[in-house]
Amino acid sequence: MAAPDLSDLKRRMEGALDSFRKELGGLRTGRASSNLLEPVMVEAYGSRMHLREVATVSVPEPRLISVQVWDRGMTKAVEKAIRDSGLGLNPQAEGQVIRVPLPDLTQERRAELAKVAHKYAEQCRIAIRNIRRDGMDGLKKAEKASEITQDEHKVQSDKVQVLTDQHIKLVDDTLAQKEKEIMQV
Repeated sequence: MAAPDLSDLKRRMEGALDSFRKELGGLRTGRASSNLLEPVMVEAYGSRMHLREVATVSVPEPRLISVQVWDRGMTKAVEKAIRDSGLGLNPQAEGQVIRVPLPDLTQERRAELAKVAHKYAEQCRIAIRNIRRDGMDGLKKAEKASEITQDEHKVQSDKVQVLTDQHIKLVDDTLAQKEKEIMQV
């Protein structure tokens, strides 16, 4: 087994970071975002589908999300899915367009959202540390199999640690930015 490829470890860490950013995009900050409705699933045509598969989501105003349903018969199902999504939204249908006004966030709801953001950040940090562990294990195996020297092992493990530290810092910076956004009144 060859020593782990640093570019592969970096790609995997970037993937964990991208996933974290997507999860944060779904958290409500008081400003409308089309990502807010990303996790909403709609009962459509006998199966569960993502909202974006049955409608177009846009943000015409900072406190309003507009959902243009493609099939008139799906309007009620989409409206119900948004209402039942647990996002605290109250959609109003007007023909094939569903308007979703964003209510002001209370201080306790902001604190809840910040806690959720912290949970997402910790999951991402754990994923990054697991990727680091995989890399370090690969280095140990490669050294044991005499594929790399002890010095090469040290140099490579330092590189893996630097890569890990960089990505953990990115997680922390992204979290701090999102938390600031959430707590803004």
